[in-house]
Amino acid sequence: MRFVWAVAAFVLATVMIGAGIAQRTIFQGPKTETTAISVEEQTPYLLIDGAVLNQMPGTQTLRAQAEGDIFASYGRTADMEAWLSDSTYTHVTLDDEGALETAVVEPAVDATVDPTAEAPAEDPADGDAAADEAAAPDATSGDAAADTAGRTPVGSDLWLDEYQQTDLLIAPLQLPEDMSVLVAADGTAPAPSTVTVSWPLQTSTPWAGPLIVGGGILMAVGVFLYILGIRHARRKRGPRRKGLPLPVTEPIDIAIDHDDKGVISSSKSTRRAVSSGGRRAFAVLPVVAVSALLFSGCSADAWPQLGSSPTPSPTATVIAPDGQQAPAVTKAQAERILTRIAATVADADAAMDGDLADTRLEGAALAARDTNYKLRAALGDYPAPAPILAKPLEIILPQAYDGWPRSVIAVADDDESKTSSIMVLTQQDQWADYKLSYVGSLEASTSLPDLAPAYIGAPQVEPDSPFLLLPPNEIAAAYSDIITNGESSQYYDLFEADGDQLRASIAADRQRRLDEFNKTASSTGNLEFSSAAGVQAPFALQTVESGAIVAVNINEIDTVKPTNADAVIKVNDNRTVKTLAGVDQSQTGFATTFSDQVFFYVPGPGSNEKIRLLGYSSDILDAKIL
Repeated sequence: MRFVWAVAAFVLATVMIGAGIAQRTIFQGPKTETTAISVEEQTPYLLIDGAVLNQMPGTQTLRAQAEGDIFASYGRTADMEAWLSDSTYTHVTLDDEGALETAVVEPAVDATVDPTAEAPAEDPADGDAAADEAAAPDATSGDAAADTAGRTPVGSDLWLDEYQQTDLLIAPLQLPEDMSVLVAADGTAPAPSTVTVSWPLQTSTPWAGPLIVGGGILMAVGVFLYILGIRHARRKRGPRRKGLPLPVTEPIDIAIDHDDKGVISSSKSTRRAVSSGGRRAFAVLPVVAVSALLFSGCSADAWPQLGSSPTPSPTATVIAPDGQQAPAVTKAQAERILTRIAATVADADAAMDGDLADTRLEGAALAARDTNYKLRAALGDYPAPAPILAKPLEIILPQAYDGWPRSVIAVADDDESKTSSIMVLTQQDQWADYKLSYVGSLEASTSLPDLAPAYIGAPQVEPDSPFLLLPPNEIAAAYSDIITNGESSQYYDLFEADGDQLRASIAADRQRRLDEFNKTASSTGNLEFSSAAGVQAPFALQTVESGAIVAVNINEIDTVKPTNADAVIKVNDNRTVKTLAGVDQSQTGFATTFSDQVFFYVPGPGSNEKIRLLGYSSDILDAKIL
């Protein structure tokens, strides 16, 4: 009877394990859902809408196949469409019934203007002719972009991320509906026509685990019953304590040997030993099989989820104000952009290439670099400018703006020198690269005001905004007046004097140079100092407490004039002025200009705080004959 129960356990265990394995294999079904995108008319770009990517829940996997290099990037749909506004491209969307729909989009009539962009918050005409001239290359970038033949999408600052592979591109994504994916080759060749999007399917088999484990237990019970049956059968073959008939015995062969007489051998004992070893091997095999099957059903989706799903704990969220637009960049995007800027400017510094620097710098930052390159070319020992810091990026405050130009304020640290830089980066249009327009070193004791998180951003403050202690377009002139007139300035009480190292260093440097001048040329010349707002327009982003971080440009001007008609001003000892002016003496005098890039925190009008210096940089800008 034990053998009958053992066989029944083996059969039932086989059925259960087979059913469990079948659930995990042939009956499980596909693990992914795939949608193929068919393109009838070839264009250089393929734009896949976010609705297509989110027609199924879960992460998305993009696959594109073609010969040669394949490019893919993703970003906000509005930004993607703006970048493609002057190009012919194929747009993949969903119709009202949820079916894929492809359409070829032709470029707009005026390819240099984004029809969805709002007017910039700041009128470039507010600056003088020099500012207009500095902005001219960016203003024409849209015209250059209108000719899209061969325009590569690789490396655009507009993308949140990008991928490049050869022949087959596989990109794991997890994008919301307001983002789209751009697929292309090189911007000239047709985009890949074999493109699919796949999603993982939730194919859980909650009874596979119990069936496999239960079958394994039954198989172990069957093995145990089988061993008991064998043991019972052996015991039944033992000697019986009854009378006749005598038990049947096996024939015994007696072999007589000269060396060992009377040796008795039994053929049955030999067969029994062999058969017993075979049964041991047979008993081990099911145990090994059961162990392998048990491990095959250990994944979480192979077991029933009896408990309720845990309720996630609430987390604090920051809600953007109603009507506020999207932030210009993400933190990862800003890190990538700033890394590119730092690398390009480092190459330009090494080669003293102003044209290369112009691709990533503008305004006062570019003007300071141009002057440095000119001086280093003439004076071999003139120091190179400080490198642009990129990592680690500690703070990012992007402008909340859907149009162009759009900007971002960033703070990066240097672990070696223990210094920090604050910068303003601006993108003039959707085809242009971000350029560094302001850069300064943060004061060691500087504490920044409360800022909105990077995923919210902050609106730009209008240059003439009355909702600050001083409008941004008056900050440079007011601070210049304090530099020139000190405590007698009408703006002195509006600015915090404690911790203002820029004012202290300017005052000390001016006094030192004035003392040196009076020792040598006070009888024949006169040295005067003045300050004024620079040519670069101010930039301001709002802080949490209705204040603003404001970046301005200030010029310090040193003027040396002769005091009589026969006197001549010589600058033999000043190699910098001599190099920039091109002469070593003048009967009319010299004017030397230093450019300061200054960052302030400007509180709102109802605050008890004063305007506080955050950081600055100062560089010589020019020297000329009066």
